[in-house]
Amino acid sequence: MPFAPDTTELLARARSDLRMGVPVVLSGGDGAALVLAAETLTPPRFAELATLPGAPVLAITARRAETLKARPYDTDLARLRLPRGADLAWVQAVADPSDDLVSPMKGPFQSDRDGPATLHRAALRLAKSARLLPAALVLALDDGPGFAATHGLTHVRPDATDPLMAAPTALNEIVSARLPVEVSTAGRLHVFRPEDGSEEHYAMEIGRPARNAPVLARLHSACFTGDVMGSLKCDCGPQLRAALAQMGDEGAGVLLYLNQEGRGIGLANKMRAYSLQDQGFDTVEANHRLGFEDDERDFRIGAAILRELGFASVRLLTNNPNKIAMMERNGIAVAERVPLKVGENAHNRAYLATKAAKSGHML
Repeated sequence: MPFAPDTTELLARARSDLRMGVPVVLSGGDGAALVLAAETLTPPRFAELATLPGAPVLAITARRAETLKARPYDTDLARLRLPRGADLAWVQAVADPSDDLVSPMKGPFQSDRDGPATLHRAALRLAKSARLLPAALVLALDDGPGFAATHGLTHVRPDATDPLMAAPTALNEIVSARLPVEVSTAGRLHVFRPEDGSEEHYAMEIGRPARNAPVLARLHSACFTGDVMGSLKCDCGPQLRAALAQMGDEGAGVLLYLNQEGRGIGLANKMRAYSLQDQGFDTVEANHRLGFEDDERDFRIGAAILRELGFASVRLLTNNPNKIAMMERNGIAVAERVPLKVGENAHNRAYLATKAAKSGHML
């Protein structure tokens, strides 16, 4: 059936469905389940869920469970039973920490500890990859494929999609064109599109960098607030401009602009983290309260683009040791770390101190 979507395409469809509030069905060796993202769940669908047999549970990450003082019996996640009379507002309050300080007593919680959590784990991975809050209602189904067919829902098998989500994303260069910029009239922009339907990534060549020598390179994660709006809460904008300026001064370089906003959690969740920072939490604590890890980015994407462009060795403009380690693990030699210490101000001083103390940045 050449017109039927393959596993990669079904995975992209599942992400899109969850973002729009449409449920998806997961099935595999541990059974089948209906999955609804807590963030985008609507009142009509929540009401319809109550008419189905069985009791849904709310899957949240261990990071979020720690904040809520809920038991993560599955180590990396908790499966919370819905209390009698729980409504959609309760579900979304548990998923979203925005009112934790105003209404801290959301429990006591009862956590499931029996049976496999494979499908719940897959549901959280899907929500994260869709740039949604990592929380999902999961209801066991007797016949997953049949339920999906009856209701026109996307059906995926985690045993097929998990390897795809764990592996480096395959990238294809779509187009490149000359792009003169302020630091160099000899610029060229390359656009790379992932095969999994996720965001495109870009590579900006400055000058004509040689392929047989270490290239001055910067792996820069997209930051709308800093790069475009000039935010003072981070150092991203100054780092971007300083990296390009140094490449212009040297006459050659390559800047990889990776669409992994907010350390890979997306702009909406990044703004949620900023709101939590306004409540007194640092950047790492805010990510944890949302249910994310310190850093959800995948720097393998940068290594893949460099290889595609013909580069094997870099002089890496970075303060982040994780970028160096990831480049080395993925076949890109780091001949030199080039420090990039710019952009500190009164508004981001605590943020930079947290990056140094908790994330090991060399500042």
